[in-house]
Amino acid sequence: MGLSSMTGFARGHGVAASYAWAWEVKSLNGKGLDLRLRMPPGWDAIEVPVRTRAAEALTRGSVQANLTVERSGAVPVVRINAAVLDAVLATMKQLAAKVQTAPPTLDGLLGLKGVIEISDAEEREDERRAAEAAVIEGFARVIAALGEMRRHEGLALGQVLSARLDEIAALAERADRSPARQPEAIRARLAEQIAMLLEQSERFDADRLHQEAIMIASKADIREELDRLLAHVAQARHLIKQGGAIGRRLDFLAQEFNREANTLCAKANDIELTNIGLELKVAVEQFREQVQNVE
Repeated sequence: MGLSSMTGFARGHGVAASYAWAWEVKSLNGKGLDLRLRMPPGWDAIEVPVRTRAAEALTRGSVQANLTVERSGAVPVVRINAAVLDAVLATMKQLAAKVQTAPPTLDGLLGLKGVIEISDAEEREDERRAAEAAVIEGFARVIAALGEMRRHEGLALGQVLSARLDEIAALAERADRSPARQPEAIRARLAEQIAMLLEQSERFDADRLHQEAIMIASKADIREELDRLLAHVAQARHLIKQGGAIGRRLDFLAQEFNREANTLCAKANDIELTNIGLELKVAVEQFREQVQNVE
C-alpha cells in the first residue's frame, strides 16, 4: 500500500428514473476526516450512508461534497387556484360598476400571478427510493475516484519525502565526519575552555572544575543527536515503504527531527558544524511541510 495525499478532486453523474444527479467532491489537508455535505432540500435520507462510504474509503482530509439533483421527464401538473380566480373576478365586477372598461380576457386572467399553479408530478415512493440508492452508489464511485487521485499524488509525495530523508541522512554523516568531531579537536577545545575557567577563578575549586569539564565535554559530543537522527530517518523510510495512513506518525518524526537539529545547532562550537546544523533545519522544515499533505 502506497502513500496517499490529502488533496484531490473527483466528479460523477448519472440518471435514475426521472432524476439526473451529479456529485462533485474535493479534499484538502485536515487533521482528521471532516466531510461537509451540500445537498438539495429533501435529500437528508442519504446523509448517513454517504458519510459511511466516505469513512470506509478515507482516513484524513477536509472533504467537501456537493450534490445536485434535477427531475426531468415528469409531466408537470397545472392547477387553477379557484379561490384566487374568484377573488379576481369579484374585484373586477366591483370595478366594472365604477370604471368603464372592456371585459377581461381569458389569457389576461390566466396571466395574473397566483391564478395558475404549476407543480411537478407527485413522486412515487419506489421511484424516489431507487433514485436515492443510485445517488449513494454514485457517491461511492466518486469517492473511489478521489482516493485513486490521492494515491497517485501520494506516489510523487513519497519521492519528495524520500529525497528529503536522503538529504537529512547525508547532513548527519557530514556532521559526523567534520574535523571538529575528531577527538583531538574536542580535547583542544576542552583544554582551552578549562584554561579560561582557571584564569577567571581566583582560587582553584577542584569540584567545580570537574563539573564544568563534564558539562563542556557533554556539549562537545553530538554523537547521541546524530544516532537519533539516523534512527528517525530509518523509521521514516520504513513508514513510507509501508504506506497507508501514516501522516500523523510522519508528523511526529518531523518534530523529532527538528528537536535533534536544534540541539545540534546549540552544541555546535565550530563554523562548519553550525552551517551543517542550519542546513539540517532547512531540510527538516521542508520535510515537515510535505508531511502535512500525507493522509
